Amino acid sequence: MAGMGDLFTHGRAEYWKREAPLAARLRPRRLEEFLGQDHLIGPGAPLRRLIEEGKLLNSMIFWGPPGTGKTTLALLIAQAAGAHVENLSAVTAGLSDLRRVIQEARERRRLYGQRTLLIVDELHRFNRVQQDALLPHVEDGTVVFIGITTENPYFAVVPALVSRSRVFSFRPLTEEEILALLRRALTDPENGYGGQPIEVPEEVLRFWARLSEGDARSALNALELAVSATAPGPDGVIRITMDIAQAVVQRRALAYDREAHYDTISAFIKSIRGSDPDAALFWLAKMVDAGEDPRFIMRRLLILAAEDIGLADPMAIVVTAACAQALEWVGMPEAAYHLAEATLYLATAPKSNSAGAYFRALEFLRAHGAGEVPAHLKDASRDAEALGHGQGYQYPHEFPGHFIRQSYWPVGLPRVRFYRPSDQGYEREVAERLRRWWGALEGPEPSSIPSEET
Repeated sequence: MAGMGDLFTHGRAEYWKREAPLAARLRPRRLEEFLGQDHLIGPGAPLRRLIEEGKLLNSMIFWGPPGTGKTTLALLIAQAAGAHVENLSAVTAGLSDLRRVIQEARERRRLYGQRTLLIVDELHRFNRVQQDALLPHVEDGTVVFIGITTENPYFAVVPALVSRSRVFSFRPLTEEEILALLRRALTDPENGYGGQPIEVPEEVLRFWARLSEGDARSALNALELAVSATAPGPDGVIRITMDIAQAVVQRRALAYDREAHYDTISAFIKSIRGSDPDAALFWLAKMVDAGEDPRFIMRRLLILAAEDIGLADPMAIVVTAACAQALEWVGMPEAAYHLAEATLYLATAPKSNSAGAYFRALEFLRAHGAGEVPAHLKDASRDAEALGHGQGYQYPHEFPGHFIRQSYWPVGLPRVRFYRPSDQGYEREVAERLRRWWGALEGPEPSSIPSEET
């Protein structure tokens, strides 16, 4: 088997132990060494049965965060099935590499009856043409394909390739699983630091496990760097202190792909709608720190000010629009204050979604037609004398309270009520005013009126 097995063949073993990174040396070579992903390889799980039975049936896509074992599990599947492995990186490989792999796979199967497993790392980096080039060879079984990606394949991979593959979602490792891996690294005499005079306190291991955010490679890299950068004491023991542990940990770049973009803005909007300012600020900070376009965030805040607050607090749209203008004038990073101010105002404002009445009116219009404008509401500047346009209209400002009851509803359509003010904030006053003018606010829902079509 090409790939992982070659790394441990005689003649390379010493080089491997001396030069390979710790994370690579500790890559599991048996299923029993694999940590995490119990939902995929736990007892009775589909991939576990695949490995135990040595079967290589379907093409697959492994999707999940970095350092969660996607490539390792692909290699374990190939090893169990006795397949030849071709490993390509979509970052550097092109169509010529794919053609070579496909041609060699055909010859290998014809001459030796051996199947070929093609593992493509960073699958989302292949363009559409490259992904399409795989399709006929995946479909006819020339290669069994495992694509590995950190991005949602339903966004980043062509649908035809997704439909021909089983998608398996990998989860970040838990803190306890990362701890177990770090302890294994310290005790493994063959591929880790077992037998060497190294002392790492439990609090340091937990610190790395927590900061790795489920990425095994990140935690092992921190341990390896700390050991390499720490001089032995007079007694020859390398002691890793918390100061050293913190110094070797680099600030992790936020994982913020297209899926994270949609999920995070969704969490942000729902936190504001749910009146949780602290959660809203957290999601805002994540977006800004990940490089999200601040104008995109502000546009969503402007929408929310009308959609979820509206007349419950008419100042919401005023404050948000002022913050949006300030964003244009000030720019980032100082405009983070204005993003935060708009976020806090909206999160702590009374809520009402009554502006959605517009869409009920639109739906009613499309179901029942436009009706006719009543004669007394028509433009009187045109044919008032001949056709009676505008006759009978009562000018509200000529009456007490600047209000007079008269019909404004289109002729020929049943009367319904679209707008139902909430009892929140300023809109409570609006509701009382409407009751004073028009009486009770009850009325049929638009959906209860049969349409012309029915």
